[in-house]
Amino acid sequence: MASVQIQNVRKSFGASPVIHGVDVDIVDGEFVILVGPSGCGKSTLLRMIAGLESVTKGAIRIGQRIVNDVPPKERDIAMVFQNYALYPHMTVAENMAFSLKLRKAPKSIMDDRVAKAAGILGLEKLLDRYPRQLSGGQRQRVAMGRAIVRDPQVFLFDEPLSNLDAKLRVQMRTEIKDLHQRLKTTTVYVTHDQIEAMTMADKIVVMHDGLVEQIGSPLDLYDRPGNRFVAGFIGSPSMNFFEGNVTGEGFHSTGGFRLPMRSAPAGSEGRPAIYGLRPEHIALDPSGVPVTVKVVEPTGSETQVFADAGGQQIVCVFRERVAASPGETIRISADPRAAHLFDPTDGKRLAAA
Repeated sequence: MASVQIQNVRKSFGASPVIHGVDVDIVDGEFVILVGPSGCGKSTLLRMIAGLESVTKGAIRIGQRIVNDVPPKERDIAMVFQNYALYPHMTVAENMAFSLKLRKAPKSIMDDRVAKAAGILGLEKLLDRYPRQLSGGQRQRVAMGRAIVRDPQVFLFDEPLSNLDAKLRVQMRTEIKDLHQRLKTTTVYVTHDQIEAMTMADKIVVMHDGLVEQIGSPLDLYDRPGNRFVAGFIGSPSMNFFEGNVTGEGFHSTGGFRLPMRSAPAGSEGRPAIYGLRPEHIALDPSGVPVTVKVVEPTGSETQVFADAGGQQIVCVFRERVAASPGETIRISADPRAAHLFDPTDGKRLAAA
């Protein structure tokens, strides 16, 4: 195992910069997820750690060694790809042992490592099958097994679950997290799915347009987003945002209703701001603000209600059942302890709420 340090890393394709000076420290044994929308640079950054893309500027360290000019095969990493990348003419056992075969490892060592990896991943009965005879989830386990057999210092995962159906993704999330807890190998994982990031990571790196927006634990990012982008990206459904002004009585939205705040920034009376409120921090309240129901989406354990509030659509998540129909009015209130304020110009978090 080893730490990974990304120090002021930049990447350009020709004259087009795509990574703009990224700094990330990953400690030995940590599970770190790079998350962000498509095109934010997270996969490019992962490929630079792997050695599949060159570094334009800056340094990447694995352990104590700068690996900018080290070939991928000499970096002591193992990568699990989105498309599994299995050899169709090889059995499961042969696929898993292939990297050791290239190193000319003794057969006894290959057999032992394959057996151990198969035991960890529940592949013992599939070792003689070919990839075409496996389900998507089984193929992904084989790809993970091939990585485990190498016993690397660092695991790299590039959106490994995106080709799986919803139920299997949930199952594989649990299996990958459990695998990390057992092996304790440093892991860097890329996804655009913030639910994967929230449920799996020790630390999340939120990226946007080639920059790091915020780094922190899942709950740090959820409870204290550093800017409006992070606030809107982390959490599902996304945070509601309201434009308006801060007053001594709370927040007055441009839609004409007041939203509560626990406290306001010093000297902010009358200041324009963006008020953020997560859907699950809205409650049904007979004495609250009236909103017009547009869509009701029951999910069983909770009910999502899309409503119109002063000309703005908001999303509410209620634990109770909601019998309202589209066009009807319900009354809601916000939890002032869960409010967030952001600067309308640069989007940064204000020291309020």
